[in-house]
Amino acid sequence: MALNWRVKPLDAILATAEKKSLHRSLGALQLTLFGIGCIIGTGIFVLTAAGAQKAGPGLMLAFLIAGAICVVAALCYAEIAAMIPVAGSAYTYTYSVMGELLAWTVGWALVLEYAVAASAVSVGWSGYFSGTILNEFLGLELPRWLAGGPLALGGIEGGLINLPAVVIALLVTWLLMIGTNESARVNAVLVTIKVAALTIFIALTLPQVELDRFNPLLPAGVFGGFGTGLGSVGAAATIFFAYVGFDAVSTAAEETRDPQRNVPIGLVGSLAFCTLFYILVAAGAIGTIGGQPIAGPDGIPFPAGSAELARQCALPEFADRLVCSDEALAHVLREIGYSGIGNLLGIAAFVALPSVILILLFAQTRIFFVMSRDGLLPEGLSRIHPRWKTPHIVTAITGAVVAFAAAFLPVGQLADIANAGTLYAFFMVALAVMLLRRAEPTRKRSFRTPALWFVGPATMAGTLFLFLNLPTEAMLVLPVWGGIGLVIYAAYGYRKSHLGMGRVEVHEPETAGIEPHVPGTTIGTEG
Repeated sequence: MALNWRVKPLDAILATAEKKSLHRSLGALQLTLFGIGCIIGTGIFVLTAAGAQKAGPGLMLAFLIAGAICVVAALCYAEIAAMIPVAGSAYTYTYSVMGELLAWTVGWALVLEYAVAASAVSVGWSGYFSGTILNEFLGLELPRWLAGGPLALGGIEGGLINLPAVVIALLVTWLLMIGTNESARVNAVLVTIKVAALTIFIALTLPQVELDRFNPLLPAGVFGGFGTGLGSVGAAATIFFAYVGFDAVSTAAEETRDPQRNVPIGLVGSLAFCTLFYILVAAGAIGTIGGQPIAGPDGIPFPAGSAELARQCALPEFADRLVCSDEALAHVLREIGYSGIGNLLGIAAFVALPSVILILLFAQTRIFFVMSRDGLLPEGLSRIHPRWKTPHIVTAITGAVVAFAAAFLPVGQLADIANAGTLYAFFMVALAVMLLRRAEPTRKRSFRTPALWFVGPATMAGTLFLFLNLPTEAMLVLPVWGGIGLVIYAAYGYRKSHLGMGRVEVHEPETAGIEPHVPGTTIGTEG
């Protein structure tokens, strides 16, 4: 099969998008608050421990690095999201600019991103459920073999399966299949709970910070080396997961008054606020109980999510370390004498995180749905249930895969794998924006990325740099997954493609009818 350049006509996509004619009502402040709500979530609740193991106090610098790369990526995303505001996000953008083969690779990477991210959130939820709900409130403890994955995979001593993570993943899948509708109002309440919990955490920890706990500030250096996942840059590659959701601001550009002014304010404002917020949380956690990584005899930190680290964390002298906690923020508050408030923070995570799993699963099934409707995947996958009005087949398959991954792998490994897919998608979006500027310079753009000559290449370089600083195993997952996808495309999608058969279709009306409607899911509101 030769490289093909079947390009879906942009005019057909835009003609469909224009029928939506959304009311432009959002101002800069509303957009900023919307962005904060989409960004702050799972990553900061569950990845603080993994980030500290990679960088120690250098985690604070990691948040700055990841936030800066998010800013340039978001500015690129905003132009193309405002120009092509349809379902399928980066997959559709790539299809309209670079053709079917590259669009397939992006869609396939997004499938990986969403599914694995949902698994990561499920494992994060499991930590708070087991630690706060079972241990603290009910005085119960799951048998070791049901409480975590196998030690060889970075789980726990005596572990076999993470049962709570499996149960929550399957429960949310079932809710999606029968068409539960999470309203914007419920989502706003959950966002408020998350932000309030983190604000209380900062207020209680910062007064108790001891400066000597930040020494050494950079125990693994700024740059730990490509493929190691260590140092501040390696931690940035992991905690990039804590920012995913910023792109939802970009997709709101079509509903924004004066987007050329308000979109950059909303994007930069929400990212700057969240970066500062995250740095304060990291400072509070590390400055109160310490956040130095557990290192081997050579002084190099054990990889986060590794069997070696799990063995160390099982030892009594390391059991209370920040880097060993499955519910890091609640653990910090308990350690400094605020057990009751730590438990309330655990409840906040317990209540709020399932909605994030729902949004990620919904976004993944919508990508699958659009690819299936384009003929690149079997059309049976996009069948809508007559009573539930949901794509039940693809939802069930996705949920089973998410539950399987959540059963056996630790949260840090899952976040790294999800980030690999995310970074590839953002790299391709930046490339698409630059190519589209050259190919269609006169096309109407309600938002134009400022200084694209710098922002575009900076996005591509930044996302590539973070990708290369993921652990080698996480980096390898993307080409292996991509290779599997190319085999499927060659065997099925290339021959069955509707565009290849001369049928130009845009599925916005169909995807708009899928239940439930979850706002801000064009590429994921995970955070």
